[in-house]
Amino acid sequence: MPPSLASRIALVTGASRGIGNATARALAKAGAHIVAVARTQGGLEELDDEIRKDGGTATLVPLSLTDVDGIARLGAALYERHGKLDILIGNAGVAGPSSPLGHIDLKPWNDVIAVNLTANFQLIRCMEPLLRKSDAGRAVFITSGAASKATAYLGPYAASKAALETLVRVWAHETASTPIRVNLFNPGPIRTQMRASVFPGEDPMTLDTPEQAAEFIVPMCAPDWTETGKFYDYQTRTLMDFRTPA
Repeated sequence: MPPSLASRIALVTGASRGIGNATARALAKAGAHIVAVARTQGGLEELDDEIRKDGGTATLVPLSLTDVDGIARLGAALYERHGKLDILIGNAGVAGPSSPLGHIDLKPWNDVIAVNLTANFQLIRCMEPLLRKSDAGRAVFITSGAASKATAYLGPYAASKAALETLVRVWAHETASTPIRVNLFNPGPIRTQMRASVFPGEDPMTLDTPEQAAEFIVPMCAPDWTETGKFYDYQTRTLMDFRTPA
């Protein structure tokens, strides 16, 4: 049985599709009220319909995460309405160009860093005070194996995810003595539109679905989850510690 998340407030970025969408629905089924953030109004409305069908509730926030002032306004609005935040899912991400580093212009590089790294930094800045108001604040950020594999031709994406992992680990250390628990989740190859755009020759039916991955994210958001600064690898179903390179 999934954990009960009744009365919990959960902010999910990139909620209109893929892992973000599946995680938002799974958290709602467990009882959480979802604050769903995505760029596309239509995708958010479809998510809202699905959540309502299952008896859940959601607040829809059409917002580009490159709008850092918008993230700050969202934090203020959440404080006014709820006075706290219990769960933060940093899922939104972009793949960026699939090219040799020397062929990538500065703008697409900056675009990837803005969404995959800077937006999450701003989320941490603006949402930590709200998570501290919770009796058990939980944060999960979605990473990628590209961060450690340094996958060729995915330089901006790989670099942004590697930096995100370090950012999240720093935050986990900074909040270790608080009730906040901060972790990373690596889904591996999952049947998403982003994956299909990067690996068009791959048969998506050989991959697990976002819904399958989301089942393992939900427990990391529960009040009884005690680990922090860890890395959950979905493919091996293993919670890992980070180790200093030899």
